[in-house]
Amino acid sequence: MKPLVRAYGGAMNICVFLSAADLDERYTSPARDFARLLGKAGHTLVWGGSDTGLMKVVADGVQEAGGRLVGVSVDFLAHKARPNADEMVVAGDLAERKALLLAKSDAVVVMVGGTGTLDEATEILELKKHGKHTKPVVLLNTAGFYDGLKAQFRRMEEEGFLPIPLADLVLFADDAPTALTHLEENIAAR
Repeated sequence: MKPLVRAYGGAMNICVFLSAADLDERYTSPARDFARLLGKAGHTLVWGGSDTGLMKVVADGVQEAGGRLVGVSVDFLAHKARPNADEMVVAGDLAERKALLLAKSDAVVVMVGGTGTLDEATEILELKKHGKHTKPVVLLNTAGFYDGLKAQFRRMEEEGFLPIPLADLVLFADDAPTALTHLEENIAAR
């Protein structure tokens, strides 16, 4: 699989895992801000491809700000896929979808979401823990949504369940500029 745009020239393919649910402004407004920053910086959004809920909010924001959209849907959700994405791939199952999302990205951001988003986040972190990828991962902790998860990860680190420092595994960012700056600096340092 050929890379879309490699980060070394400044533009990144940023995979964003997030909810497809309709959410209130405390989640949609920060998501829209992140999307605009991503698009304005010339980055490409790599996401689950849905044109519903928070996924639509982020895709709209990236596209309106001039960024590209690369969607990876899954066969049973293909009817919800965004029709005007720059690229849309339909995976046969969720495992293939996660693999394609990771393969097409330079970095990963986890935004608010439910069990699907949590599944994606933990798999990406598990792969990173075992050295299967070295891409930077950020959990965007909008409105303290991931405070409980952050506490759990700290406990895992303190009690010896993580073989690498938590800071090497993931950054918990409280806002969009912090998240994007971390990704850009991490990729530029490579």
